Amino acid sequence: MRTGSEPTTARSALRMRLWLSVWGLLWAGFGTVAFALVGRVGWAVACGVLWLVAGVDLAMILRHLRQGPHYQPGRNVPPYWPPDHPRT
Repeated sequence: MRTGSEPTTARSALRMRLWLSVWGLLWAGFGTVAFALVGRVGWAVACGVLWLVAGVDLAMILRHLRQGPHYQPGRNVPPYWPPDHPRT
C-alpha cells in the first residue's frame, strides 16, 4: 500500500544483487567440486543446493532487469491512506 511517504526515486539494488548472486554461484560451484573431490558427499550436496538456489536467484534478477523500470506514480497522484488512518 502506498502511503505517500515513499521516496519518489526509489530503486531496487538489482545490479548489486546480480554481482552478489554471481559471486555466490561461483563459490558454491567451487565448494561443490572441491567437496566432491575430497569425498565429503554431504557438504558437496549442501553446496550443490546452494548453487541451485543462487542460480534461480540469478535468473530472477536477470528477468527483473530485462523487464525494465515499472510505472511509479508521480507527484500529482495523491497518497493512499493506511487502513488504520482515519480519513478526514
